[in-house]
Amino acid sequence: MQKLEIDHLTKHYWLERYAREVLALDEISITVGDGEFMAIVGPSGCGKTTLLNIVAGLLPYEEGTVRIDGKRVDGPGMDRAVVFQHASLLPWRTILGNIRYGMEMQKRFDERTMRDRADYFLKLVGLAGFGHHYPSELSGGMQQRANLARALAADPAVLLMDEPFAALDAQTREFMQAELLKIWSNARKTVLFITHQINEAVYLADRVAVLSARPGRLKQIFRIPFERPRTLHLKRDPRFLEIEDAIWRLIEEEAERIGVVAAEEASAATQLPALTTGFEA
Repeated sequence: MQKLEIDHLTKHYWLERYAREVLALDEISITVGDGEFMAIVGPSGCGKTTLLNIVAGLLPYEEGTVRIDGKRVDGPGMDRAVVFQHASLLPWRTILGNIRYGMEMQKRFDERTMRDRADYFLKLVGLAGFGHHYPSELSGGMQQRANLARALAADPAVLLMDEPFAALDAQTREFMQAELLKIWSNARKTVLFITHQINEAVYLADRVAVLSARPGRLKQIFRIPFERPRTLHLKRDPRFLEIEDAIWRLIEEEAERIGVVAAEEASAATQLPALTTGFEA
């Protein structure tokens, strides 16, 4: 069963400063099954975050459709929750208070249910005993766990994650990846995960979609063959490295293509004044 359907999605941006339109995403079609973990990778500026924000209902789109459980996405909804790069916890609320916040905004849970769910997800993300602490008293990794608990407590159909570990140091990031898999295996939410880290995508996901350089087009989808549960030792498996290398080669192709186009544009720009001067003479 398909939980999320992205069908021929196209997105343009209008750049006021340059008075021109830019094609950000071009004919993207991706489906994500119920309970599947899908990662999106690609060169910087390829539209990964734009894609996630459209699915979140935070950005409009011109062509194509985005559906969750068959219902068209035309704005934010209770069927989605977003975990951003920074935890963005409310500093004046305790950790339990932050976890409750999404449920309070939805107004579909009674007080007892909110209390029980907040306690459950606090323990699920490994923060039992820290419920009455404030965000400033927690490390960056612990804050991001609380952020994830807040998203899960709201019971979304689809969990959207935009480079949630990018602000963490390398060691903490590795541990958080392993923790996320443990949490996900219990919660079993459908996940759309954006990252720049290829090995992170391969380690976490059931499938990895690779986007081309702007305009973002779907270049290839890799099915990740490793069984779950997975440990960090998997990253040293030759098969893992082979998949990681194959994805890197696709992204390198795009980087080379961008370089060629940029060089051609720069060459044309330097030649243009000379041609104009010669014409005027």
